[in-house]
Amino acid sequence: MKIAIDIRRVTDFGVGTYIRNIVRALAAIDCENQYFLLGPSDRFREFDFDTHTTACCGDSAMADLPPNFFPVPFDYQEESARSLMEFDRVLRHIDCDVVHIPHLFWYPRRAHCPYVITVHDLLAFYQPEDNGSQIKRLLHNFFTGRALEKAARILAVSKFTRNEIIRIYRVPAEKVSVVYNAIDERFRRGHSGPADREMMVHRYQVTYPNPLYAGNIKPHKNVNRIIEAFSALKAELEKDGRYPDLKLVIIGDELSKHPDLRRTVIKGAVQNDVRFLGFVPIDVLRVFYDLAKVFVFPSLYEGFGLPPLEAMAHGTPVVTSNVTSIPEVVGSAAVLVNPENAFEIMRAIHRVLLDQSLRDELKERGYHQAQQFSWEEAARRTLATYRDIVQ
Repeated sequence: MKIAIDIRRVTDFGVGTYIRNIVRALAAIDCENQYFLLGPSDRFREFDFDTHTTACCGDSAMADLPPNFFPVPFDYQEESARSLMEFDRVLRHIDCDVVHIPHLFWYPRRAHCPYVITVHDLLAFYQPEDNGSQIKRLLHNFFTGRALEKAARILAVSKFTRNEIIRIYRVPAEKVSVVYNAIDERFRRGHSGPADREMMVHRYQVTYPNPLYAGNIKPHKNVNRIIEAFSALKAELEKDGRYPDLKLVIIGDELSKHPDLRRTVIKGAVQNDVRFLGFVPIDVLRVFYDLAKVFVFPSLYEGFGLPPLEAMAHGTPVVTSNVTSIPEVVGSAAVLVNPENAFEIMRAIHRVLLDQSLRDELKERGYHQAQQFSWEEAARRTLATYRDIVQ
């Protein structure tokens, strides 16, 4: 088979993690079929491309992937008329058998070969205010449905997401398969050592126990309620004389983009106890996971939700939501809460902090749960889907 994969979003948060890992996992199990990765030349660095030897349509191979993987420079933005024509032209030149679009799209595409879509969530359906005018929202929803209708197969990252696709867009159930995500292998490298702890002290001045949140700070992530819960938690712990130096660490977008969070901090009188650290690289994030007392993730909506599993891989107890895909992903390895109730979130964090037997139990269950998801299995299921389409 000749398989094309659109990697233009490989540097995005979330979708980029999926693209990097599914490509590498496919490379690890399949040295027979030919893969053509379409994207701007600067995206090839995500796979350690040697950009001096790249050429269109298979004239040279990547430096660190098998010789059946080829970079195809494609610099057109997804939502442009020129991209529509050029994407189809490149696929015809490759003469591909199937193309994999690793995210849901609505902007019309042309492809002379069958295509597979990976759907990570349907958040745009529930938050139409992100999609501009009423007319644009209607078009967005219509063309999203058309994209799903015309797909040869759809890969959903959870049973929850699969059921949402079938219910909302009335896609035939047999057309939608569940292929779970997994954590990046860099989160499986064991615990932090003395050098890591010293780095945290000097670079980030982290010398205190802390609950941790990591992810983006969009409204559905519910970070405001984390802050509200933390404010109530500080008051509750003060009664017991426990954790007087406890601070909340939030890793995600720049705070300047979210002034409402600063207002919540001021309202809760925790200005000296909440730290916003912005983006950190994975090798640093894994140390934050390792050192955190509890990971807090009361998201209102997730198509899968990787951060709780990442924390579990480091033995960090998790408090997370009891809605959407999250219970399916975390199983019995986390404390589940109503994400719309700040006091319930607070009570769960309080319990995890003070109940050592619960902490030990969550630690062991978390290790086991994180092992249930693997990119190798995801790649095998994805490859089987390609074969089903082509045969």
